[in-house]
Amino acid sequence: MFNIETLRSKSVTELTKILKDLGVKVARNSTENDKIFAVLDFQASNPKVTKDYFNTTESSMNTEDKEVEKEIKAPAKKAAPKRTVKPKTEVKAPTETIENAEEKIEEKEIVAETPRQEEVTASATEENLTSQQAQAKKKRKRVLPNPNTTEASAQERTEVQKNTETQKSASTEEKPGNSPGQARPQKGHNHPQNGGNSHKNQNPNQNQNSNQGNNQNQGQNQNQGHNQNQNQNRHSDKQEEHHESKKEFHFDGMVSIEGVLEILPDNYGFLRSSDFSYISSPDDVYVSTAQIRNFGLKTGDTVKGIVRLPKEGEKYFSLLKPTEVNGRDLAFIKDRVAFEYLTPLFPEEKFNLTGSNSTISTRIVDLFAPIGKGQRAMIVAQPKTGKTMLLKDIANSIAANHPEVYMMVLLIDERPEEVTDMERSVNAEVIASTFDEAAEKHVKVANLVLAKAQRMVECGHDVVILLDSITRLARAYNTVTPASGKVLSGGVDANALHKPKRFFGAARKIEGGGSLTIIATALIDTGSKMDEVIFEEFKGTGNMELQLDRKIANRRIYPAIDLVSSSTRRDDLLLDEVTSQRMWIFRKYLSEMNPVEAMEFVNKNIKGTLNNEEFLMSMNR
Repeated sequence: MFNIETLRSKSVTELTKILKDLGVKVARNSTENDKIFAVLDFQASNPKVTKDYFNTTESSMNTEDKEVEKEIKAPAKKAAPKRTVKPKTEVKAPTETIENAEEKIEEKEIVAETPRQEEVTASATEENLTSQQAQAKKKRKRVLPNPNTTEASAQERTEVQKNTETQKSASTEEKPGNSPGQARPQKGHNHPQNGGNSHKNQNPNQNQNSNQGNNQNQGQNQNQGHNQNQNQNRHSDKQEEHHESKKEFHFDGMVSIEGVLEILPDNYGFLRSSDFSYISSPDDVYVSTAQIRNFGLKTGDTVKGIVRLPKEGEKYFSLLKPTEVNGRDLAFIKDRVAFEYLTPLFPEEKFNLTGSNSTISTRIVDLFAPIGKGQRAMIVAQPKTGKTMLLKDIANSIAANHPEVYMMVLLIDERPEEVTDMERSVNAEVIASTFDEAAEKHVKVANLVLAKAQRMVECGHDVVILLDSITRLARAYNTVTPASGKVLSGGVDANALHKPKRFFGAARKIEGGGSLTIIATALIDTGSKMDEVIFEEFKGTGNMELQLDRKIANRRIYPAIDLVSSSTRRDDLLLDEVTSQRMWIFRKYLSEMNPVEAMEFVNKNIKGTLNNEEFLMSMNR
């Protein structure tokens, strides 16, 4: 059976012959190791076939080696009686020795395999006596299938092609020794018309031919040894190059990645990672202009695809081919309608904020200010009223009751410890830009989050963005926007509020599927005139408003919601008819109380019930 050591000792041509005989198909550009392992794999799966083939090939090789050894020893034994030829013998004896010498010359010429040497042998046969020609022909027939010549030719074929070319060039250089000029006088001396003198004249010519044959053999042996050394050196060089090439590992097509596309002004883009809040990082993946154009990609697309490792001189990974965009096939992405041309509607499907993970805060919000898919909600809050905790409770309720919704929490100009707390307590994607970052980063992160949400809505997904806070986002836009010359009260530029309004106004329910819900917080009573101006600009733009009162928070009553001032536009589309009628009566009853008394009354009664339906039924009593 074959083992790896015997296969490594064989040349490439021998390995290809073994594979061809066994019927194993291997690629043309396969290396030597690939062929070796292909033979071993076939041997493992077909041991009987391989064993039979191994036995036949090894037995044939052994018999050939034995025949070669016998042929090599046989001429040595015949050489002894030729030297002890008696001088008193007849003319036939020297003719036989002459014929033997001619046959040796012919054997050496057959190994060289040149057409000119065949002419020399043909001329020598014509010049012999007619009675001796028949014997010479019989002996030539025996000489032709000489195993020495066949073994030499087989060895030459197994070596590299360059070795055969060098041997041919060496043999052609040695041909002038048997030139036609030397062959012609031999014909003249050995012609049958010369009679008995031909035997005397043949001896010097034949001695010269034998000497020339010996010289040719010596030259061929030297050339063959030199060529074998060259081929061995070349083969060793190829093996070293092959081992060096093995050190390179290719992982193309094995690594996949997912990121949000950001297209730069030069029309190429990068896939940004959410781990770095969509800011440029070493993990970014380069996307070419041709891929963006061919697949119809836009800024904000969530692209998942196969990645190529960077080559020499490249800094980033490269996208080989996207497999899906925004969870959709590539064919769907090309035919999608842009977000600006989609039809907005009033929210009709309400988020269920009650359930197993509900809190008192979420139950009160679900009654007095219900949130639907596509809602544009604003939480108006004074400092230290618990707006961040309220956002966290709402996010957890939506994540628990609506797993089909993709939720993102965008924290702008917040404290780092609150970012960490939000990441650990909310089952959502948290994108943050803390207060120690530049305003340019606040703006860039917000734009990319909005673009990602819009692209997902175009593909029919429901997206929720929890923004804390829109006031600080407007401050960042005001810092970045170049001065237009028109300044409002509080130092707000006239054009600075356009982009935050565009962000907040993107929330809508789409006809035919998909929605974008934005729940943003706005700061008031901070002592800054700019915050008051920003709130006044956004006041009335949302279709749901939830106000928090500092007086209620000071009484340590949470949630500190002003129930009378909080409401949702067209809440009749979100609530059923019975619940809406009960809420109308309940609101009329609470309107006579101040915000602190109303919140205390609701908080006291809602704790004794399991759900909101039971709470409303208890209010009827």
